[in-house]
Amino acid sequence: MPTHPVVLVNLLKVEPGRQEELVALLKHNIEAVVSTLSGWKASRLMAAADGQGVVIYSEWETPAAVDAMRADPRMQAYFPRIRELASFESMMASEVFGRSR
Repeated sequence: MPTHPVVLVNLLKVEPGRQEELVALLKHNIEAVVSTLSGWKASRLMAAADGQGVVIYSEWETPAAVDAMRADPRMQAYFPRIRELASFESMMASEVFGRSR
């Protein structure tokens, strides 16, 4: 039976006028740090049309891989920079249903 990846969803509420700056920071972080971490599978960034939010959708092999990412010193260095631009909530989940055309 195939296993589904662990999904990490982060919803960021952006300070007014700073969405592009936040997206650039997150993209750099994914390319320079996240994509190099063990257990990482994929990441996507989605920017709200109204400029007030960004969603980070990422897939990981295990919950332990997510915990290791959060504890990585390189990630720890990014968190204060992200908080300067946005507040955020995080949710770790497993896929329970999906449908595509």
